[in-house]
Amino acid sequence: MPRTTRTALTAAATAVLAAGALVAVSSPARAADGRVGVRETVCAQDLYVRTAPLGAWTGTLFQGQTFLVEQLDGDWVYGFAYGDINRHGWVQDGWFC
Repeated sequence: MPRTTRTALTAAATAVLAAGALVAVSSPARAADGRVGVRETVCAQDLYVRTAPLGAWTGTLFQGQTFLVEQLDGDWVYGFAYGDINRHGWVQDGWFC
């Protein structure tokens, strides 16, 4: 293979790798799942607190407020909602920092 062709291929491969790294770095981070026994911080703009999974709304946690996870149940977590709510309830999992 001629030297100029190898140089061009090397440059192209480097550009592709650099573009891939840029995409990986600039992708938004996914919020974390709750962990039992941990007082998690809410990353969502708002997070509804309910009486049961998909149950009646009892309040809203806002970004930066905290929730002590006591039990996991699929896509939902049960625990104590701090902030303005200050009571037990269920929230959808996956919205913690």
